[in-house]
Amino acid sequence: MTADARPPIARPGHAGLVERWVDAVSGTSYVPLNRGELRAYLGNLAARLTEAMTADPLDESAIRDVGASMVAAHFTGPESLASTITVLGREFGEGTEPRLREQWLPAIAALAAGYADALRQRTLGEQQRITVAALAARKDAEDARWSSERRFATVFADAAIGIGIGTVDGKILEVNRAMCDMFGYTPEEFVTRGMKDFTHPGDPIGAWDLYAELTAGTREHMRMEKPYYRKDGTLIWTDLVVSLIRDQGGLPRYLVTMIEDITARHDLQARLRHQALHDPLTNLPNRTVFFERLEASLKAAGEQRPVGVCYLDLDGFKEINDTLGHDIGDRLLQEVARRLATGLGADHLVARMGGDEFVVLVESAATPDDMVAVAQAALAAVREPMHISGHTVTVSASVGVVAPPQAMRSGAELMKAADMTLYWAKAEGRNRWALFDPDRHAKAVTRYELSRSLPAALKLGELFLEYQPLVGLADESLAGVEALARWQHPGWGRLEPSEFIGLAEETGMIADLGKWVLRSACAQAREWRDRFPDRKLVVSVNLATQQVNDPTIVEDVAGLIAEFGLDPGLLELEITESAIMATTGQPLKTLHALADVGVRIAIDDFGTGYSNLAYLRTLPVHSLKLAGPFISNLYDRDRHDPEDHAIVGTLISLAHTLGLSVTAEGVETAAQARALRDLECDIAQGYYYARPQAAANIDEWLSDHGTG
Repeated sequence: MTADARPPIARPGHAGLVERWVDAVSGTSYVPLNRGELRAYLGNLAARLTEAMTADPLDESAIRDVGASMVAAHFTGPESLASTITVLGREFGEGTEPRLREQWLPAIAALAAGYADALRQRTLGEQQRITVAALAARKDAEDARWSSERRFATVFADAAIGIGIGTVDGKILEVNRAMCDMFGYTPEEFVTRGMKDFTHPGDPIGAWDLYAELTAGTREHMRMEKPYYRKDGTLIWTDLVVSLIRDQGGLPRYLVTMIEDITARHDLQARLRHQALHDPLTNLPNRTVFFERLEASLKAAGEQRPVGVCYLDLDGFKEINDTLGHDIGDRLLQEVARRLATGLGADHLVARMGGDEFVVLVESAATPDDMVAVAQAALAAVREPMHISGHTVTVSASVGVVAPPQAMRSGAELMKAADMTLYWAKAEGRNRWALFDPDRHAKAVTRYELSRSLPAALKLGELFLEYQPLVGLADESLAGVEALARWQHPGWGRLEPSEFIGLAEETGMIADLGKWVLRSACAQAREWRDRFPDRKLVVSVNLATQQVNDPTIVEDVAGLIAEFGLDPGLLELEITESAIMATTGQPLKTLHALADVGVRIAIDDFGTGYSNLAYLRTLPVHSLKLAGPFISNLYDRDRHDPEDHAIVGTLISLAHTLGLSVTAEGVETAAQARALRDLECDIAQGYYYARPQAAANIDEWLSDHGTG
């Protein structure tokens, strides 16, 4: 074998193919062969097909002959060809060597073409015989009228194709049984309709001009493939032949229509053609064509021909479908496709990715500015109002732009970046473009990976709690601890709450995470109570807004208190100020129910939101935790600020008036601690006293009787 010669294609197993073929086509058509004869016949066809498939180049002529041989053996049922294609597809199109898969699509086209051509020839033969019988019946009418009419009626009634007779003015006189079965109408319903009633929007251009020539007598017959609606609204495709019958004077008298249902063949051909090349709604190249072109462009690009992509998605398209209907939505997509193809398609490939997403492949973008210009042109084209079925529709779009010199190793990688960039454009307000930023993308990928691995982290024990001491300012004793979640990630190491709590809230994992934190904190509280029964240590746990809205939260808290035998007054639940100030209805009842259980309710980060002390009178709140910024501004490098001092003092005084204790968060200096003590703040929390730490370290505080 020479260096340029390609290795021969390995032939699939012959015996197994024959048996699967026999099983697939048995019963799909009436064939006067027993199973043994059928096996022998298909075995011969399989051998011919295998020989043609493995030929180099592909022997399409031989494959067409195989399709014709199926018709010759009377495999003409609507499922015979489909079953054959399915079996042969699994044999040659799936799981086989690449060259055999490459030849499969032209092979199946050749097989279908041979089958269709043979079936057409058979139909033409039937039509010819019918026409001959009709002419013979008319010729012999004077000598044997009754006999000829009887023969014609038999052919007419029992023909496998639909036959109808009508007048040249469009009135239907008679149809046979096959026509009724094909369209779903009774003979009586047919004769009340005219031929024009069977007009279809998809009729070939000029079809009714040809019909007019027939009725005028300037044409003897016409033939075309034409769609019809059945009575039930379903669509059928037909091979239509209409012939003119003249009277003895040569004037046009009747029209004989013969119709064959070719829906299965038409659908197969259309599906193969459109799936291979175009999107059926917009007629734009589809995603398959786009990715093939993209991969080829990336392979050939290099430094000389940089490749860029604009990934476009319509804003609010679902609302258009929901309000104006899917028909308007489809026509809007078609108009958007037309505008993009007209405005950009002359220089770039415009394709539809699916839904309301389109993509523009720019194969000669030298700079990001070139890509931005394409994106702006696309946005401008989409923004122009559209007039559809009496509606003026205005729509915008968002565009993700990936521009050179971003190095992408594959089309999938490039489109992944484009998809992420499109999301940025949507998030930033829509009706705009966003340019791919690799650093931002890396952070987004990390964020996604964290959210994806969070559920497993709970199960695998990667999460753990640390506890930050809450120190009584009067005597600097240990008044309590706040439980804080940490994540020891196997890849990224130790993660703080700010790095994953927001993700948990976005993904809905906060409910499971919150329950785990609450249970773990209660279990630790029970351990401390057993080891230090004389100490009254408050354990504080943060509740997310979603947890407050959870109808089972009261039952969960009460159940944990009972399970671990805790004093409910030593469990404090912290809720952010913004959440608690907006709490009404059922959530407010939940807070009251929690307070009735006996647990303490604290407002966390007070001062970052409404700071509405008057509203607190209506809430079952026991404690306020002043936000860190209040405390950090209290002293700046030991410089006293009278205004901040007065604000914090007022808040503490008003809270005490309402019967609330006050905890200062973020205490980092001795000066801050002294100022808070002077203002009669109750509790302090911050790095000045201790960082969050393991439970074992809290044991030392408790063993030391909490002295500072």
